Amino acid sequence: MRAQQLPPAISIRGVCKFFGSFQALKDVSLEVYPGERVVVCGPSGSGKSTLIRCINQLEKHESGDIRAAGVALTGGSDSLRRIRAKIGMVFQQFNLFPHLTVMDNLTLGPMRARNMPREQAETLARNYLERVKIPEQAGKYPRQLSGGQQQRVAIARSLCMEPEIMLFDEPTSALDPEMINEVLEVMTELAESRMTMVVVTHEMGFARRVADKMVFMDHGEIVETAPPETFFHHPSSQRCKDFLRQILTH
Repeated sequence: MRAQQLPPAISIRGVCKFFGSFQALKDVSLEVYPGERVVVCGPSGSGKSTLIRCINQLEKHESGDIRAAGVALTGGSDSLRRIRAKIGMVFQQFNLFPHLTVMDNLTLGPMRARNMPREQAETLARNYLERVKIPEQAGKYPRQLSGGQQQRVAIARSLCMEPEIMLFDEPTSALDPEMINEVLEVMTELAESRMTMVVVTHEMGFARRVADKMVFMDHGEIVETAPPETFFHHPSSQRCKDFLRQILTH
């Protein structure tokens, strides 16, 4: 069955979000289907991170509807608990516990949130450390790792919860240039496994390779949604053309 014939993994309809008097999201609607890889881009302050944080309820939207992984996000504690069990998120900062080893960072979630026995959690953690290509770092502390390695640990930690959907909020923006590719390589491999992914990023080379759908935001609105081929070669809005001209010439 084609992904578009299935119910959306994420459905966002008419969502608005305010910070005081500032409207960060203006009537935003978007659908992401199972196995689809969506890249969200746009200038700083366009609402990209706010949108992705609303999907797992790190930010509460004031109006509109969001349904993700079959859960209607009503703002209640039950929907919050259910959605956090189904959605993984990787941030700009790594947010690892500095006093815990890599292995302990990875096993904490499955053991506490899913009541998984330690032995099973450690087996799961080793599998995902293999997947992100740093199995030898299991016994180290975050301070002993490079930025790229820490971000790969953060990705593995999210995968240990075995989510249906992965969200990435500019996961390479805090990295030195030489470390960006090692993280993008892991994300590309994850994308090739048909994980449902929403990625906020300025890495347009990555977007060209893996995205099924590009979303361009500006001033809290979705201005343009298109397949990568159309988005990069035939954007329909002047705002998108200006953005691509600026980002692709730097």
